[in-house]
Amino acid sequence: MAAQGLRTTFDQMSIEQVDKAKEMASGDLLKLAPSETKDLRKLLWSSVDNKESKDLDQIEYAERLSDGNARVLIGIADVDIYVPKDTAIDNAARANTTSVYTGVLTFPMLPDEISCGLSSLLPGQDRLAVVYELLISPDGHVLQSQVYRALTHNYAKLDYKTIGDWLDGLTDVPTQVSRVPGLAEQIKLQVAIKEQIFGLRKQRGSLFLGSVEARPVTSDGVVLELELEEDNPAKELIENLMIAANIAVSEYLDKKNFPSIKRVVRSPDRWDKLVQLVKGMGGSLPDKPDARALQLFLMEQRQKDPRHFPDVSLRVVKLLGGGSYELDPPGQNNTGHFALAVNDYTHSTAPNRRYVDLITQRLLKAAMDGKPVPYTDEELTEIAAKCNRQSAAAKKVERTMRKVAAASLLEHSIGRIYDGIVTGIKNSAVYVRVVRPPVEGRIVKGQEKLDVGDDVRVRLIKVDEAHAYIDFELI
Repeated sequence: MAAQGLRTTFDQMSIEQVDKAKEMASGDLLKLAPSETKDLRKLLWSSVDNKESKDLDQIEYAERLSDGNARVLIGIADVDIYVPKDTAIDNAARANTTSVYTGVLTFPMLPDEISCGLSSLLPGQDRLAVVYELLISPDGHVLQSQVYRALTHNYAKLDYKTIGDWLDGLTDVPTQVSRVPGLAEQIKLQVAIKEQIFGLRKQRGSLFLGSVEARPVTSDGVVLELELEEDNPAKELIENLMIAANIAVSEYLDKKNFPSIKRVVRSPDRWDKLVQLVKGMGGSLPDKPDARALQLFLMEQRQKDPRHFPDVSLRVVKLLGGGSYELDPPGQNNTGHFALAVNDYTHSTAPNRRYVDLITQRLLKAAMDGKPVPYTDEELTEIAAKCNRQSAAAKKVERTMRKVAAASLLEHSIGRIYDGIVTGIKNSAVYVRVVRPPVEGRIVKGQEKLDVGDDVRVRLIKVDEAHAYIDFELI
C-alpha cells in the first residue's frame, strides 16, 4: 500500500469526526435529514452482495403496475450526511479514492464505523438513503426517473452465491428469503425486470463479459486454495439494476445542467487484434469497431462453451482496454462507454467504497435542492484524474496480493505445466494468466513473439512469495 502511495490508517481528526457522526446518528434519523425526506421503511427492501460484505451500498425494491410497467426503487447509502465535503474523513477518502480489497485484509476508503456501520444499509436497521426511482416499460426502457431522499429499512442481507444457486434451480428457497414473507416473490419480480433491462441492452449492443475472480482460502496463514467466484443470476440481477440506475443518474444531472464525472470506455485501439482473435475462433468482425458485432460473437461463445467463456472474456477485456473517469461539462457530448453501448454513464451506486460515487451523490443532492454546483469544473477534473491514478494503484496492490497468495499455493508445484492466456505486455515483460488454478505470472523464457490474447502452454519454473513472483517458461 505504501509503495503505491496509498493511505493505510486514519488521522486523529478523522477519528474525532467519527465520534461526532455517531452522535448525529443516535437520534431520530428523520430529524437529521431535510423535511422532504420520505419514510419508505415499510417497503420490502433487500440487498444482494458478497457474503462477507459489511459496507452495503445499495438496496432494491420493485413492484409491477397495472399498466404493465414496473416501478423500481434503488436505495443508495447516504454517505455524504456523515462525511461532508472538505472534512477530515472526506480528505482521507480523497487520498485513496477507493477501498482496497486484498483478499486477506481490506483497507477501507472510509472508517469502518461509517462505511460498515452508520451509513451501511445493514439488515434490520433504519438507514438514510438517496433513492433512484425508475419507471421501466416492458421493453426495458426507463420512461421516467426521480431522485429523492428517504428513510429505509433493509429486511434481508442476501449473498450472490446463495441467491444465484437458488435462481439457477440448484437449491430450494434459501432460509434468509423464506423467513421474510413476500421476499421470494419480490426477488423473482426483480429478476423479471432485469430480463427486460437485459433485453434492451442486447438491442443496443452492450457487451456481456463473463468474469472469474479468485479469493485465497487461508487457515493459520497458509493458503489452502484459490476459491473461484463466477458470474451467476444474482450478480447479473444487481449488475443490470445498477447499470440502469447509473444511466438514469447521468441523465438526471444532464437535465439539471450539472457537470458530472463520467465513466468513459473508448473505442478500442486494438480492434485489429480482436478481429484476428474472433477469426481464430471461427467468427468474424467488421474492420471498424462495432460493439453490436462483438456482442453477438460473445453471446454465441457463451452459449456454445459456457465453461470456458470467462477465458474468452478475459482476452476481449485485455484488448478492449480499461476505462477512465473524465469531467463531463453540462451540454457537451462525451466519448461514451463502448462496452455498455451508451453515451452517458456515471458511477453513483457505491459511495461507501468509491470516491467518485460520493462526489456524484453530492452533485445529486445539490441538484435536488436547487443549490449551486458544489465543485468547479477544475476541481472535478482534478478529482477524476486522482481517481484514475489511485484506482490503478489499488488494482496493483490487489493484483500483487493475489500473486502472493498464488505463489504460496504453488510453491510445491515447480515443473508443472499449465494452459494460460497472455494478459499483458509491458516493457518487454509478458504476463500470463493460468486457467486452473486462476493465477497470474510472468513468462521469462520463450516470450519474444507473444501478444495479448494468445493461448499458451507454460511450465512453472520459480515462485517467490515475498516478492510476489511467479515465473513460467513457454512450452
